[in-house]
Amino acid sequence: MCEQAWQKPRSFRRSGGRFRAVPAAAVVAGVMAMGALAPPAAFAAARPDAVQQGLSSLARSDGVPAALASVKDREGHTRTYTAGVGDLATGAKVPVDGQVRIGSNTKTFTAVVVLQLVGEGKIGLDATVDTYLPGLVRGERIDGRHITVRQLLQHTSGLPNYVKYLADEPRYYTPHELLGLALQHKADFDPGEKWEYSNTNYVLAGLIVEKVTRHPVAEEIDRRVIKRIGLRHTYFPAPGDVTIREPHPKGYDRDSAGAPLDVTEFDPSWGWSAGQMISTNSDLNRFFTALLSGRLLPPAQLAQMRTTVPAGAPFADGARYGLGLVSTPLSCGGVYWGHGGSTTGYETRGGVTAKGRAVNIAVTTQPSDVGTMKRVERVVDTALCR
Repeated sequence: MCEQAWQKPRSFRRSGGRFRAVPAAAVVAGVMAMGALAPPAAFAAARPDAVQQGLSSLARSDGVPAALASVKDREGHTRTYTAGVGDLATGAKVPVDGQVRIGSNTKTFTAVVVLQLVGEGKIGLDATVDTYLPGLVRGERIDGRHITVRQLLQHTSGLPNYVKYLADEPRYYTPHELLGLALQHKADFDPGEKWEYSNTNYVLAGLIVEKVTRHPVAEEIDRRVIKRIGLRHTYFPAPGDVTIREPHPKGYDRDSAGAPLDVTEFDPSWGWSAGQMISTNSDLNRFFTALLSGRLLPPAQLAQMRTTVPAGAPFADGARYGLGLVSTPLSCGGVYWGHGGSTTGYETRGGVTAKGRAVNIAVTTQPSDVGTMKRVERVVDTALCR
């Protein structure tokens, strides 16, 4: 489930109002001073268990700077885990349940708001984009009069993925700029013809929310989701906010020579309603648990959200995509429901089972090989099948 769509922009951080690459030598020096890239930093359990061993292996063998996890059982008891180091330059410990950028998990939050508005009769799932944004979506083989809201949420619209066309130098983007990048290119396929992941779909979903509610999508997510279920460590960064508010492990990329680069601080506006949010593993567990238990959507809209089609890359084998929600097979039988996210410096994976067990895992880099991602997904499976 390696979301390649979130690999740009990367390798920069903000300093004094400008973006600059972090000197690799400084980071490498910090690594050498520690003597190892990533020994286990903290243990919430009394002794290593299968989840802890999985995280420690990611740090030790896969070169992931830090790995964090939160596991909630059916009774609501939570255990948190960490491995590796939170700051390669100083060797600081990984903050337990630290905040991370959650990338495309943001899509599920956006989809929940859209479906709440569907339940209120303000948006129609099978209404066209032009119903709400008349004349806005036009391009080569692209026509908003023939694309439905459902097709946006399920990635069956055929709209090109704007992320492919972002500039290498990070900067602030408006949602309309992101949409404009996509509309310069012809459609990938006709609406409804197939499934293909595109962040453009969720930028449009965010614009529809703003048109219908006359409020910023960030405010609607905060009011309708974050405050409603008491997510204390989750937020949608304000324009120009390049920081992470609470204790967090630093996020890393690699330079051309393979040395770590600190990319913790950057302008996340290029993700917007498709991938801009910040949260913790425990808050993500609360969110997906509340969603699947019916606390955020009426039964009819939750059923629509869970109606899936086969999904391909960037998701795991056998995954199916609903309306901003993904089902992934478990080795012990059944599936878990979640999403996952990839963004500059961070990867998150996890979800909740029908029996109420939940897990979310974050690592502080975008794994460069499929094998590492499969091992991250294996830890999720291990935690949910215990």
